[in-house]
Amino acid sequence: MSSQKPPDGEILSFDVKAFFRYMANKTLINLASRRKKDLPMNVLLIGNGAREHALAEALVRARPTPHLFAYMKSNNPGIAALAAKTKIGSYSDLPAIREWAKANDIAFAVIGPEDPLNNGVVDVLQEMGIPSLGPVKSLARLETSKSFTRNLLAKYGIPGNPRFGNFSSLAGIEALLDELDSVVIKPDGLTGGKGVMVQGDHFASRQEALTICREILADHGLVTIEEKLEGEEFSLQCLTDGKTVLATPPVQDHKRRFNDDQGPNTGGMGSYSCADQLLPFLERRDVEAGLAITEQVAAALFRETGVYYRGVMYGGFMTTRRGVRLLEYNARFGDPEAMNILPLLQTDMVELCQAIMTGTLADVKLDFASQATVCKYIVPRGYGLPPDDHNSPLGEEKIEIGPLAGARLYYSSVDKRADGLYMTASRAVGVVGIADELGEAETIAEKAAAAIKGAVAHRSDIGTAPLIEKRVGHMRELRGEQETKDASQ
Repeated sequence: MSSQKPPDGEILSFDVKAFFRYMANKTLINLASRRKKDLPMNVLLIGNGAREHALAEALVRARPTPHLFAYMKSNNPGIAALAAKTKIGSYSDLPAIREWAKANDIAFAVIGPEDPLNNGVVDVLQEMGIPSLGPVKSLARLETSKSFTRNLLAKYGIPGNPRFGNFSSLAGIEALLDELDSVVIKPDGLTGGKGVMVQGDHFASRQEALTICREILADHGLVTIEEKLEGEEFSLQCLTDGKTVLATPPVQDHKRRFNDDQGPNTGGMGSYSCADQLLPFLERRDVEAGLAITEQVAAALFRETGVYYRGVMYGGFMTTRRGVRLLEYNARFGDPEAMNILPLLQTDMVELCQAIMTGTLADVKLDFASQATVCKYIVPRGYGLPPDDHNSPLGEEKIEIGPLAGARLYYSSVDKRADGLYMTASRAVGVVGIADELGEAETIAEKAAAAIKGAVAHRSDIGTAPLIEKRVGHMRELRGEQETKDASQ
């Protein structure tokens, strides 16, 4: 084999796209050889929350049952009970993850939370020939960079964007604020679902908006300003191999801390889904629109990068009087939304992951039980409240779990000790009611939530008829206004 030195001043280029294609093909050959043996696989699960507990449960339902290896930043007793081995470590410690995956002969990995994706764990595993349910770091920008996603939709003419602007300085911000009646301000980066500032909720005046933008620019370097939309939000978690996109049943999350959507935003207090795989305030065309946007985004990502997105594309959408708009994408399952759809999954989870990783998702039939679900999070009383609030937790507090009345239970931030379970300052336990009717599912979830004792709280209104009717009435009013406006034109 011969080589030639480039002429002076010429630099040999490194084809990043070709490299990723080579590594992906190497990874798929490795996975295919393991599949032929039809033996239980060693599966790496990264994450330690309730979402990952639900993922672990779905994985071990597969046949043959895989051997689960859980890498967590803190111990989750529910995941530990399902795993063959566990390891506690930082999600930023990529060498430790690499060595643990190598030592345990991992066939593929499932990435739960966003931080490992942002840290590039999929890239590291792919270099070892280990595929993942989750995108490489460059594609995880779909979640980690609001500006990347807005610009992607604009560049490829994909519908769903609100009016928006991305800014690296204050220049131009005042002009956009003058154009829009109300705005939403978002940092460019991960904020745990709590960094969005909404006019009318978190601030009122133009001057306050400028102050928030200055603070975000100082911390993040880039800020996105969008028009404030009016409508109802829904979560559409889709699975894709970069070519085929399959939607799971839509779910509605509840960010506000207190009943009737009062109080500060949180990571999510609970969620519900319906047996007809719709939501009471949605029309079928709304879900179809969300899926169509996601299909176009998956195609645009490949055109932009030359790399297929393989994993979860979870779109946060809002149905408005003018149609469906994209609020944001997440590059993984939602928390709590994963607890609504994964217990209903009837397709073998390991086969589903393999199809995504090998680019054969078009051959898979994605099936879910036709049942309703209601998830309610049990949280410390002071969860989401300012540190000086009298309800704020003073430290770890013990909880007692009573009869669950048929509900599923998923651990989040709890510590199992010799004398019982202890909460941290975050969401502790998710309880999920599953039934043929939404009202029955809510009753199951509420009884289970009420059976958990300690310095705890939860939203008792999630999945109830009054709150859902409020959503339905809101959309009926908005759509009626639009029909009246259209008729007058």
